Order: sequence, then structure tokens, then C-alpha cells
Amino acid sequence: MYVMGIDIGSLATKAVILNDRALITYAIVDSGAEHRRTVERVVDQTLAQAGLTRDQIGYIVATGYGRINVPFAHKQVTEISCHARGVNSIFPSVRTIIDVGGQDSKAIRVTGTGKVVDFQMNDKCAAGTGRFLEVIARALEVPLEEIGPLSLESTNRVKISSMCTVFAESEVVSRIAEGTSKIDILAGVHDAIAGRIRGLADRVKIERECAITGGGAKNVGLVRALEELLGFPMLRAEEPQITGALGAALIAHDSVQEVASAGSRAH
Repeated sequence: MYVMGIDIGSLATKAVILNDRALITYAIVDSGAEHRRTVERVVDQTLAQAGLTRDQIGYIVATGYGRINVPFAHKQVTEISCHARGVNSIFPSVRTIIDVGGQDSKAIRVTGTGKVVDFQMNDKCAAGTGRFLEVIARALEVPLEEIGPLSLESTNRVKISSMCTVFAESEVVSRIAEGTSKIDILAGVHDAIAGRIRGLADRVKIERECAITGGGAKNVGLVRALEELLGFPMLRAEEPQITGALGAALIAHDSVQEVASAGSRAH
């Protein structure tokens, strides 16, 4: 039976289709302001890629920031549980997950079966999130996808003293006015974000192996800065943005199995 996991994040919405735990296809679209429209779009795109109709999807689990906007989902599950399950299916050895999303960052400690032991979330401030990086990229007039690679070229990192998005943007503008290289500023920004995320992870008592997920995992500058702070390499899935949706789809698969098992016992 085909199942679907949908993860509605603040910046990106992801959908995954599985068949007996095997990945069939996935899609990632911008979340935009109208989450219900976005959900329809990502579902239609994923189904089209798989050559399926909605009637062929036996169970749907929604997760993420906007999971209440999936009225046709059979179940809603927190993104913490879904990330833990999704990462565990890819990297069973992982004990700590660092998820860097658009509007929050999370540190999750898990068992070998993907059960959540502890977690911490930075959801009250943009520092250490994709939104923070967007603001800095705009202030520096550098395309967002280029800030990570550029930061790796720095030979004289600048220390960014403020992690408040408003003040950090002002500090960056001041540094530019002083003639500081954009590359060195970017390296300093990535170091500052890594420090913020490391503090979050320390509170759940980091254990190896450690994986990084979310849109932030695609930023090579941030990954490098975090690895230098932690002192060891981090694992990263081939597509780190879909781990939440993947976990939701796996939970959907489990739910179908539970229903089938209950039905067979009843007979």
C-alpha cells in the first residue's frame, strides 16, 4: 500500500510517498503564505511524479509547522518524532540530530530505534535559522545559495557579536562600510550561527553519531563551522530536507500495519 508523509515548514513544504517502506518519490516546494494551497500543490506534484492518484494513497501523516493545514491527513504527528524516525531509517547509528529549519532550529537526542530521548528547540528567535541567513545574504547582496561556499574561502574570519537578527544585520552593514571583506563577514556569521546551534545541542547532551537535517544542512559553510566546533564530522542525508516527511510516511506505514494486524486478530 502507498502511504504519504507531508511536512509543512515555514519556508518549504515536503511530501514523500512510500510503498512498503521503499521511497517512491518526493517533492519540495516553497511554503508561501497560503499553506492549504501549498499542500495541494506538493501533493499533486508528488502524485504526478509517482504516476498515482489520491485514491491509491492508503494513509497520510502530516507534520511540521503547518500540519493543521492538511485536513485530509489521517493523523498529525510532531516534527520532533518525525525527524527522529526519518533520520533513524537512514542512519541507525545516529544519536543526535541537529535540524536547521527556516524559522527554528532543533537538537534531538534519540535511541537506536529512533525514539526521542530529549530535545531542545530555538523557536522564539530567528538566530540560528534559515531566516537569519536570508537576512544576512540580503544585507550583503549575495545570493543565498552562494553564502556557504563563499564563507569557506575566508582567511580572516570576522567575529559577529550580536545574534539578534536586527542587530546582526546592522553590524554586517557597518562592517561593509568599514571595508571588511564579504567573505570574512560570511565566515563570521556562520561561526556565530554554529555557536548558537552548538549551545542548543549541548543542552540535550550531544552523543555521536550526529546528523544534520533541514535546509541549513545544504549550507556547506554552516556544516563546516559546526563540525569544527563539535570536533567531528556530521552525517547528512542525500536530501536532508525530507527527513521529517520521510518519518511521517514511515509512521503512516506503521499505522496501516497496526490496522491490518488488528483486523487479522479480530478474525
